[in-house]
Amino acid sequence: MSAEQSLSLLSDLVADAKRAGADAVEAVQVDQISVGVGWRMGAMEHLERSESSDIGLRVLIGKRQALVSTSDPSKTALTELVERAVSMAKVVPEDPYLALAEPDQLATRFPDLDLFDPTEPSAETLIDLAVRGEDAARAVNGVSNSDGSRAGWGRSKVAFVGSNGFSQAHSATHSSLSVSVLAGESKDAMETDYDHTAAVFFADLRSPEEVGREAGERTVKRLGARKVNTCKVPLVFDPRVSRGLIGSLSSAINGALVARGTSFLKDSLGKKIFASGITIVDEPHRLRGMRSRPYDAEGLPTKRWNVVEDGVLTTWILDLRSGRQLGMASTGHASRGVGSAPSPSASNLYLEAGPITREEMISDIDQGFYITHMFGSGVNVVTGDFSRGAGGFWIEKGELAYPVAEVTVAGNMKEMFPNLIPASDLELLHGIDAPTIRIDGMTLAGK
Repeated sequence: MSAEQSLSLLSDLVADAKRAGADAVEAVQVDQISVGVGWRMGAMEHLERSESSDIGLRVLIGKRQALVSTSDPSKTALTELVERAVSMAKVVPEDPYLALAEPDQLATRFPDLDLFDPTEPSAETLIDLAVRGEDAARAVNGVSNSDGSRAGWGRSKVAFVGSNGFSQAHSATHSSLSVSVLAGESKDAMETDYDHTAAVFFADLRSPEEVGREAGERTVKRLGARKVNTCKVPLVFDPRVSRGLIGSLSSAINGALVARGTSFLKDSLGKKIFASGITIVDEPHRLRGMRSRPYDAEGLPTKRWNVVEDGVLTTWILDLRSGRQLGMASTGHASRGVGSAPSPSASNLYLEAGPITREEMISDIDQGFYITHMFGSGVNVVTGDFSRGAGGFWIEKGELAYPVAEVTVAGNMKEMFPNLIPASDLELLHGIDAPTIRIDGMTLAGK
């Protein structure tokens, strides 16, 4: 179905819901196609293609709301959808913060963010990508087995119409490759690691040979991992794991959690929570960004925000409802699924790079821990307590000395954030990104 056809169908659906008694209506259609290839030990594990089309309807009667969805676009099914939504909205409890955006709040400019790759890779192309990735990983000396390689491509089209006058559609694509292998022979001495690349445009993926080689080399470097004694030492977070710290910030400044009083940062707006010089940016208009968006899921305009500037928390991440709860305007961060209400979420969030290289950051550490992977429980968003299993490399006299496994790092985000130091190696690869990060004074629990 073309974008024009989707918008026409949704406009009719909104009009039908209004005639049936709804005061305000939003309708969304999401069409998706995905192709995935799995390759392991020189043989195909799976080749899958899926296509779906779903329609969601959000109906408001006064301060009552109902949400329903269907995958059936027939007239009969959509008539039933409207009837069900309106009848549900008449009986659910009232929510005083519910309302669609006012017409003068809606986006009127829609930047072209280059989110759609018109070229669909063939199944043969994806198979070739997966094969070359695993072959490169298995060619690394010391690799003994493979968890496989996965190549994928997807396309989505989102159409959105509201009774407040909003009507827009846009499309996006996504391609990816991941390779995971094992090293070592005995059960007790085996290690595993991976590498991954993802991009909006297929041509922007890193080469499968590079991804596979990196996966293999990372895995072999973990062989012979040791345990270390419990201690307090400087911790250095590789970019693969440092971005998780920024993800924890994103959760803690989510307006829905702040409005409920369940965030450890609920009283921190306008306060210094990082060191001077630290800036954290949310940029929805990055060209070919993994989480870029020209407008939010309530039809509001999106823009760049320095959510942390010179160490100071400047804003919450808000949609309309959480903004009303907090007596603030939406920041244009609404997102939604077909069958769910809007809720706030960040777009392309990243910690700006610092002035020193990773090598300079490590050079003055006599004893420390460089973290390359983490697992297990993470952050208690209510208290800020942080505790995760970790592995990586011990630092001795400014150099990575030997691999370390089976340790736990613990602290509290209220203390970690002010002591966070970023290196200069920021790469914008995901929806949330950070450079290498150093934090002193955390507890490392070992043997």
